[in-house]
Amino acid sequence: QVQLVESGGGLVQAGGSLRLSCVTSGGTFSRYAMGWFRQAPGKEHEFLASISRSGTSTSYAIAVKGRFTISRDNAQNTVYLQMNSLKPEDTGVYYCAADADTLLTTVNVRLYDYWGQGTQVTVSS
Repeated sequence: QVQLVESGGGLVQAGGSLRLSCVTSGGTFSRYAMGWFRQAPGKEHEFLASISRSGTSTSYAIAVKGRFTISRDNAQNTVYLQMNSLKPEDTGVYYCAADADTLLTTVNVRLYDYWGQGTQVTVSS
């Protein structure tokens, strides 16, 4: 059974930075495209970033492009999300997800097969 565990969330002031990590176990990490999503209260999951199996292809939502960077370390079964210049509207629960079928990247939340439990990010103004 594939498990994903996020960490690195917390409270930060606007303009600050956080680095989220997501460790995967129970599967072959290098066979998954990985993505990061967030969910604000009362809203649906919002796509943030995706990275291909090899890490050579990435895609970003317009809202975070230039501020967030997704990366992965296949030897450590870990995907990261470096978040800079954080804004209050970045507040939410951040989830990592694994897609076992996509070769490159995908923004479609429905294509992801496995999800972590989420980590809270709160950005104060």
